[in-house]
Amino acid sequence: MTGVVCAEAPPTMDYEITLDAMRLAGSDFFCGLTAPYGEVSFSLVLGGWGGTCVGISSIDWLDAYHNETATFRSFQDHRWYRVRLRVTEGKIQAWIDGKETVNVEVGGHDIDIRWEMSPTVPMGIATWCTTGAIKNFSIRPVDK
Repeated sequence: MTGVVCAEAPPTMDYEITLDAMRLAGSDFFCGLTAPYGEVSFSLVLGGWGGTCVGISSIDWLDAYHNETATFRSFQDHRWYRVRLRVTEGKIQAWIDGKETVNVEVGGHDIDIRWEMSPTVPMGIATWCTTGAIKNFSIRPVDK
């Protein structure tokens, strides 16, 4: 795993992250975006489990491959994907290239990360057995 971690304390609720991510080589996740949800963190995974899984790790101790957020799509190497993650009270949403990919009500669920992602807490981006690139990272508050 290779990654970067935010040096400053990130917001914990009511924020939106945007970034561009690209897989350069490899066959697993090229963007594991770890972000806070209140006092805990979770990861938005792009290209996990052999390169096609997108979802949130973890919900009720189930990783992105095994929970309700799992979707599958192909990703091309050397192509930028626009990622948008929104975290609000009770909801996590994500879009890839403007298409909503995750929309989950999290009230009553346990939110956490897989243990491998703990070095990226509270906010960071990592790859797994893959070379990736990111650019245009921004974070902003979300008005309610």
